[in-house]
Amino acid sequence: MIDALQEAMNRRQLSLPARIRPFTTETERLPRAVSLTGPRGVGKTVFLLHHARGRKLLYVSADSPLIAGQSLYAVIRAVFQAGYEGIIVDEVHFARDWSISMKAAYDEYPDRILWISDSSSLILRNGIADLSRRFLDIRMPLMSFREYLFLETGALHPTANPFLQSDVLPVNPDAAVLEAWRAYKQCGTRPFYPEQHFAERLTSILDKTLYFDIPFFVPSITDNNLRLMKAVASTLAQAPIPRLSVNSLCADWAIGSDKLYQLLEVMENVGLLRIVRFEHDRKEKTAGAKLFLADPTFYPAMGGNTGTAREAMTAMCCVSSHWTIEASRDETRGDFVVSRNAADGAHSFTLEVGGAKKNRKGADFAIRDDIDLTSRNALPLWLLAMSW
Repeated sequence: MIDALQEAMNRRQLSLPARIRPFTTETERLPRAVSLTGPRGVGKTVFLLHHARGRKLLYVSADSPLIAGQSLYAVIRAVFQAGYEGIIVDEVHFARDWSISMKAAYDEYPDRILWISDSSSLILRNGIADLSRRFLDIRMPLMSFREYLFLETGALHPTANPFLQSDVLPVNPDAAVLEAWRAYKQCGTRPFYPEQHFAERLTSILDKTLYFDIPFFVPSITDNNLRLMKAVASTLAQAPIPRLSVNSLCADWAIGSDKLYQLLEVMENVGLLRIVRFEHDRKEKTAGAKLFLADPTFYPAMGGNTGTAREAMTAMCCVSSHWTIEASRDETRGDFVVSRNAADGAHSFTLEVGGAKKNRKGADFAIRDDIDLTSRNALPLWLLAMSW
């Protein structure tokens, strides 16, 4: 078994791309115990294999037929007895009693490396054993426009903080860059985009996440629940106003509101939805003030609404660069309020999002798509996508 797993790992490492997304290469040497989470297709396996280079680690996918039916702890023990300094377990939620196995390995082999990955940080909360204080959780976001430019051209540009109003842009927005921006909005958020048929592959990710991942995190899920979640995704893609009517959905699909809120929460945790609350809204159960598909490329892939796609892109960019984003309670002020605490103090801005001629209203900044340069109170949307 060990030889077969090593052979499979060697094949994966030989197929690593020449250019790897900067999130992976810019991450420093990993600690002993890591939980890597992020949506399907963002490059988690490449991340782990890249950091395994030069080290005697063995990569295992928990859904591999090579270990089907075996205890994960027994596999880990066999790997360590074979002389490996650590193990990488991808898609860890497919392994039975995985959290108990990982806790035992962590405690019994204090000098060995344990890296696990999955699509959702729910794995740490849903595990029987408490791993949250043992494993460093690294969240891998969707790919930035900065990373897309690197994969396309080999040029690595600096990150930008668009709200600082610097006169120096991270890249000159010439015709080639603006053309790349248009392509990025269509298919640039996941590093498999060069493999063609991006829209079909994205739809496949949606289906696999719904039908293979979510049932692990929602007890007693039904076929009706799964169809409802797919309908929610389709509805949000087309909606000019990104909201859902909880009462209507519950009536139409014969489902209780508690169950619906649970489904929306897990869809957010596996990277399908982004729930944006009103300012200072701390309600535990909510469908949000605005509800977006987390990956804005779902909108063009599903023939979605352009205006909603712009707001979804803005939300993704802000969250990926560690801003908290909330919906403005006063629409005359703008669409969103973003805030974060940094070394130079707390910052908060209101944003209004739209096309090239979007009025700022009462916001601090108008975020405009289809423009190239900044002005005093207007920022191009592409600049936000250069911030991580």
